[in-house]
Amino acid sequence: MSPHGSGGEPSLRYQPDEKPPLRLSLGVGLQLAVLNIAAVMLIPMVVMRAAGVPDAYLSWAVLASVTICGVATILQARRGGRIGMGHVMVMGTSGAFIPASIMALGQGGPALLATLVAISALVPLLLSWRLSLFQRVLTPAVSGTVIMLIPVTVMPFISSLLSGSSGAGPPPGAPLSFLVTVLVIGGLALKASGALRLWAPVIGVVLGSFIAAGYGLYDLERVAAASWVDLPRVQAPGLDLGFGPAFWTLLPSFLLVAVIAAIRTMSSAVAVQRVSWRRRSRAVDFRAVQGAMAVDGVGNLLTGFAGTVPGSATTTSVPLTQLTGVATRAVGVVAGAAFVAFAFLPKPFAAVLAIPDPVFAGYLVILLAMLFAIGLKIVLQGGLGYREGLVVGIAFLAGTGFQYGLIFPEQASRFAGGLLENGMNAGGFSAILMTLFLRLTEPRPSRIETGPGSAELPAIRRFLGDFASRSGWDEEMAGRLGAAAEEALLTLAREEDSGREGARGRRRLRLSASREQGGAVLEFVVGPGTGNLQDRIGLLGESADEASLDREVSLRLLRHLASSVRHQQYHDTDIITVRVEAPRDSR
Repeated sequence: MSPHGSGGEPSLRYQPDEKPPLRLSLGVGLQLAVLNIAAVMLIPMVVMRAAGVPDAYLSWAVLASVTICGVATILQARRGGRIGMGHVMVMGTSGAFIPASIMALGQGGPALLATLVAISALVPLLLSWRLSLFQRVLTPAVSGTVIMLIPVTVMPFISSLLSGSSGAGPPPGAPLSFLVTVLVIGGLALKASGALRLWAPVIGVVLGSFIAAGYGLYDLERVAAASWVDLPRVQAPGLDLGFGPAFWTLLPSFLLVAVIAAIRTMSSAVAVQRVSWRRRSRAVDFRAVQGAMAVDGVGNLLTGFAGTVPGSATTTSVPLTQLTGVATRAVGVVAGAAFVAFAFLPKPFAAVLAIPDPVFAGYLVILLAMLFAIGLKIVLQGGLGYREGLVVGIAFLAGTGFQYGLIFPEQASRFAGGLLENGMNAGGFSAILMTLFLRLTEPRPSRIETGPGSAELPAIRRFLGDFASRSGWDEEMAGRLGAAAEEALLTLAREEDSGREGARGRRRLRLSASREQGGAVLEFVVGPGTGNLQDRIGLLGESADEASLDREVSLRLLRHLASSVRHQQYHDTDIITVRVEAPRDSR
């Protein structure tokens, strides 16, 4: 297989359901772990040091974070029921929780932090259980904007890595090691192929560290002094069940941040799917997204009991998948297991911690550039009309402005413990509020509830005819709407007929019709099914057997009648959105 697809884009070597050689899985998985372990450790270190906790508890908090992130990463790769998404997605600590966590430690100690984190873990668990109820608000515009704001939020951290810990400017050799790392990783990502592209991040980090070591920036003494094997000393603080004033003051902050962290996990789950399959038009599996958010909740519940900083999914596996072309689930298992092993191996732990800051900054620059492009793709693939564009633009500017203190910095620092000083928080909340406003002010759609069978077609046609008449459309548009609904329902009926015995008749259909710019939107909400209508339309013509061609008739007619078809599958329901353009003389 060629390492590059059309237009010079890297092609995918292994999908999640494919098994590459064990050596390749181990190599990419360890690479993913090595390049993420320092970031996972950094946030709890910053929080604990800022709060002034003892060194022994700091070590426990960092080791607990790494171990829990490792277990959660394995759960994401090994999907079982409603837990996990079945893709490579690294779970990490969340920088959005830094301000609130420091305040909790300062006002009530580790026990208060543990209680607040455990309660906030209910947010992703709730969203996971009934994500379909929030799909109108958590749109591609919202999730894509949150991902685009990740580089904006992390840039100050890169600046601090490059400026030197003393604040007196970067040490000698820092600019050179930074540039070497950026140029090597970037150059290999752009031009290399095969095994060379596979190891681009590791080669860049190793060469950058080698340059830094020549200037004395790599702490070899720290690595030499660390032991090979040691057991973590458990210091779980327990829960503070006194529910005093500090608890009630900080609880809103934790819940608000938990919503943003859950959106990031959802955004990451969508982004991972975009790059994990060869057919990039494949519909997003929202059941996998629900599984990812369930792991997010379980992981945060564990971090609460451990008394450390909660986390969320990262998108670091997305650019690495693009670089290497390997998306197999085994990579996630190896990466998670390596995280857990790091917690028991102080010497490798120290070797990663000794990577100089400028080298780590160089790697992050490439990573963040790719993340911004991924977020932009998600926004564009979701459709960027006038309203969506305005939501994305205002939210992105709000996130950037609050992040860099350009919008009411004094008031922002006092609101919810500085919640809005984080650009991802400010932009994410802005996008959610604007999207919610749009949904609440939309004209109420016409609705009908019935069965999904073909026997209901006459009633549905009358319903759509009345809707078209009230909307000022002629009989041609009414016929087009009725035909689109008929072909969608016939496809669903065939799916139900070919499903499990006893499943027939149990699903109900709620059809809503609303007017949109230049046409109408039909939304079919039914019980969970098996196949994805959007995927089946995208695969038209790939299967040539007679039975398949017969089933394709309705799909081809639907593709002809509708300007777009989107099928969102959740554990509890399926939502099919069909957009039908009105004839030009009827608009």
